[in-house]
Amino acid sequence: MSGEIELTPELMLRAYSIGLFPMASDDRPDQLDWYDPDPRGVMPLHRFHLSKRLARTALSDRFEVVVDRDFEGTMRACAAPAPGRETTWISETIVRLFCALHREGFAHSVEAWSEGRMVGGLYGVALGAAFFGESMFSRATDASKVALVHLVARLRLCGFELLDTQFGTAHLAQFGGIEIPAFRYKEALARAVRVDPRWTGIVEAELCDEIRRMREETASRGC
Repeated sequence: MSGEIELTPELMLRAYSIGLFPMASDDRPDQLDWYDPDPRGVMPLHRFHLSKRLARTALSDRFEVVVDRDFEGTMRACAAPAPGRETTWISETIVRLFCALHREGFAHSVEAWSEGRMVGGLYGVALGAAFFGESMFSRATDASKVALVHLVARLRLCGFELLDTQFGTAHLAQFGGIEIPAFRYKEALARAVRVDPRWTGIVEAELCDEIRRMREETASRGC
């Protein structure tokens, strides 16, 4: 749905809290179209599929993985043209609104750096115990995948209950991503937004231990 409404960070949070998310309109990039797909893509935090190879990469020193070092830079990297994706739904309006949410502590980025350059990452919105993943990018092999692994480890440690991926894709399915009926998603969302988890205060050793735990859980499922 679309309409002439004032676009504010508060409006964005209200929309996310009831299951809506925005993309820039194809016709008018300064306006947003709102989506409420059925089924809904989610990533079960405690059924994440972490391969042995990717776990080894995530635990190595190949990338420096940080949060919120360059939030706007992460957004703009996600919006940049790439092979097979010449246009983007991340308009200047989207960038402005999400940067405002970031300043208010609701939007976050997970970034993979190498040799002083950001080479992969993702960003999204945290509301209660729900994290709404928006977009990701990669300029080096496995960079965005490692950022995703670190995101899931952080969400688990911080008490999050729901990782929303909007739509199900083959790419996300390899990590355990699934689609569920919209009514089930909204039931889980209603519970999650009432919880008040943390985002910061996680040290690297805790993340590494959680990534090892995620790999052990994957292996226990015979994967």
